[in-house]
Amino acid sequence: MFGCHIGRCFQVTVSGGSYQDGLAAIIQGLPPGLRVTEQEVYGDLLLRKPGADELSSPRKEPDLPVICTGVNAADTIKGAGNRGLTNGTPLTVFIPNLDRHDIHVEQYQDTNRTPRPGHASYATFAKYGPSDDAVGAGIFSGRYTCTIVAAGAIAKRVLQRCGIEVFSYIDEAAGVACPEIDSVKALELTNQYKRMRHDHDPFYQEIYVRGRIKPEMRLLQKMAVLAEVEKEIDAIRSRTPVFDADAIKEKYGVHSVINCPDLDAAEAMLEACNRITASGDSSGGVVKVVVRGAPTGLGEPVFAKLDGELGRMLGIGAVKGVEVGAGFRVKDMTGYQNNDQMHSENGKVVFDSNNAGGITGGLATGQDIIVRVAVKPTPTIAKPQHTIDKYTHQDAKLSAITRRDPTIVGRIWPVAENFTAMVLLDHLIMHLGYQGLAREVSASGS
Repeated sequence: MFGCHIGRCFQVTVSGGSYQDGLAAIIQGLPPGLRVTEQEVYGDLLLRKPGADELSSPRKEPDLPVICTGVNAADTIKGAGNRGLTNGTPLTVFIPNLDRHDIHVEQYQDTNRTPRPGHASYATFAKYGPSDDAVGAGIFSGRYTCTIVAAGAIAKRVLQRCGIEVFSYIDEAAGVACPEIDSVKALELTNQYKRMRHDHDPFYQEIYVRGRIKPEMRLLQKMAVLAEVEKEIDAIRSRTPVFDADAIKEKYGVHSVINCPDLDAAEAMLEACNRITASGDSSGGVVKVVVRGAPTGLGEPVFAKLDGELGRMLGIGAVKGVEVGAGFRVKDMTGYQNNDQMHSENGKVVFDSNNAGGITGGLATGQDIIVRVAVKPTPTIAKPQHTIDKYTHQDAKLSAITRRDPTIVGRIWPVAENFTAMVLLDHLIMHLGYQGLAREVSASGS
């Protein structure tokens, strides 16, 4: 496979599969001296993992990460205080598959001759042949996106140190749209939603808050704990606090299931998704990603334009469209309507609108960067479909029996958020390097 790598300065390589021993993200380009912990990475992974609510797959993967390389195992000299800090070498995050059972493997084996319509299983068999990793769809499963979330969680740490915030939420689900909302308010409510999920996740509480895994433990010690957790998944999950919708709304000001900053829209989304799920079908939606604080001029021209790089989110499984700013709506605008006119306020440039989504010429304008991604319905559905036998090409019938997500949009938003963070950090390193070199050249004279 040649497509499992991204980035120039901040580089990420991913590997593994849905029913292999696990998945991994290998990250290059992190600055030394950054404190990275499994608890922090898991804080984002738990937002994507399956089995968290009624709109996600019942698979019970806890998605507990292990940082294997890239941080100091001890102080470099006594009292240095740099144990656990990044040291500039590639950082590896491994995410073991713990909810792997023979019954689930057998379910895939029973249906793998008949590819799921809408899924990659026919094309992957054509490309890789009989040894294609078809159990759980391998790296073509949505499960691989945990590697993006892990790498992006670390990228966000660096961006936040530089005054850049990246967040996302569900802008549309099952045909129900969120009304326009101020980005400052949306960021506040999204952070509240994340806090609520942390407080209600039993693995976050059991493994990190109670200290079963600590940063100072050695790799084999952590893996020994995960071997125990594998046997305790059901027991730990049984300690999940009750998601009382009214209590959550009162305490956090957010919806208990849907990460949408408008509570009425979130409830309508949930009801619409559940109606479709009850019919045996699935639904899609739209995720909005917002970037605040990106420096003006961030980005590169021609083949590396910032909006073009963000368009690479088409590489996220189930994403079928990416638009920046007004996106496809520009086709119905005049130039006067589309142009984001500018004026000066107290010596600062202020834009009258943001149809460009904060990017012109491939470079950031200093406004909020706005990206929307369209997420297709889950291809695995509980309705009979016609397909073929991929070995004989004979017509066949398929009724899905594997575990599935009623909708994927509820798990894609942290992936899109963290993918955006990876792209931004890659460009920020280039941008700061270019600006620093320009200052050096200017200071040295002609």
